[in-house]
Amino acid sequence: MAALYVTSLQAGAGKTAVCAGLAKHLQGAGRKVGYLKPLVADIKGEAADSDAEFIKKVLNLKETAADLCPVIAREGLADKIKTAYDKVAKDKDVVIVEGVWRLRPGAKPIEPAAEVAKALEAKVIVIEPYAEGLTGDKLAASYSDFGESLLGVVVNKVPLRRLEIVSERLSGGVVVLGVLPEDRTLFGLTVGELAEQVGGEILNDAEKADEVVENLMLGGMIVDPGPDYFGRKANKAAVLRSDRPDMQLAALETSTRCLVLSGGVKPTYPVRTHAEEKGIPLILTRNDTNSIVNTIELALGKPRFNQEKKLPRLLEIMEEHFDFKAVETGLGLK
Repeated sequence: MAALYVTSLQAGAGKTAVCAGLAKHLQGAGRKVGYLKPLVADIKGEAADSDAEFIKKVLNLKETAADLCPVIAREGLADKIKTAYDKVAKDKDVVIVEGVWRLRPGAKPIEPAAEVAKALEAKVIVIEPYAEGLTGDKLAASYSDFGESLLGVVVNKVPLRRLEIVSERLSGGVVVLGVLPEDRTLFGLTVGELAEQVGGEILNDAEKADEVVENLMLGGMIVDPGPDYFGRKANKAAVLRSDRPDMQLAALETSTRCLVLSGGVKPTYPVRTHAEEKGIPLILTRNDTNSIVNTIELALGKPRFNQEKKLPRLLEIMEEHFDFKAVETGLGLK
């Protein structure tokens, strides 16, 4: 049985997404895959429980969310994580452990992560979000504490136009398991998440709450005809004043995931009827347009990967840009 520790020195690097993609690939290859995301008691993450629930559902795991996401005190951290690991590792070929990105105040983040990896006798993958100036030598120096346990590094959310040059700069110094491009589908908000963020009510087609919003458009003082303007972006959320039924009807004629109506005025009967015919949810909120846009932009800056509908696209990207064979060989699964 193999242990794989997936960690990062930064929040929001994409650990859960990589864990989900790896887990589904290994499961598809006939492996029995387990998952663990231990939390340190006084730095519990906001959405860690939802991550565990998501992976539990994706892998059809029998363990409870509490077993998959135990809250552990700092004292004797590595040993306690080992105990939690043993609980979920029964009858598994491999257990993927999603690391907490910070574990001890005042210490280099990598130090306790290396201790946990050693306690689990785990191989390690580090997720590094894209940044200008990344080189293989810099990454090798940053993660030298992991020693021979380090399987490699995954550089995530790389702009498409930079994929080739980033790959060239990373050659040498460290094993690079993947250079993954940024993708709107993977980290976009769903209709339901968007409604929650803006304090809105979904008025119709609530079953579409899991649809992923890939673009955002603001309908204000525009010169172009409405359909021409809103037709520029697909799978979008259009933010509109609730007293502008003309713009709302125009947006409904284009590729739209939902309308977000500001000001709290209920939509007119023609708008409501047309939205229902098109199957496009209307979200009504009392907030003004500027605060809605600011709220959505902040939420988009802290994306989470927790929707099953995103998995096919994730696997497609990883099959093209991730070295699954190297991971399987490193874990002794081949």
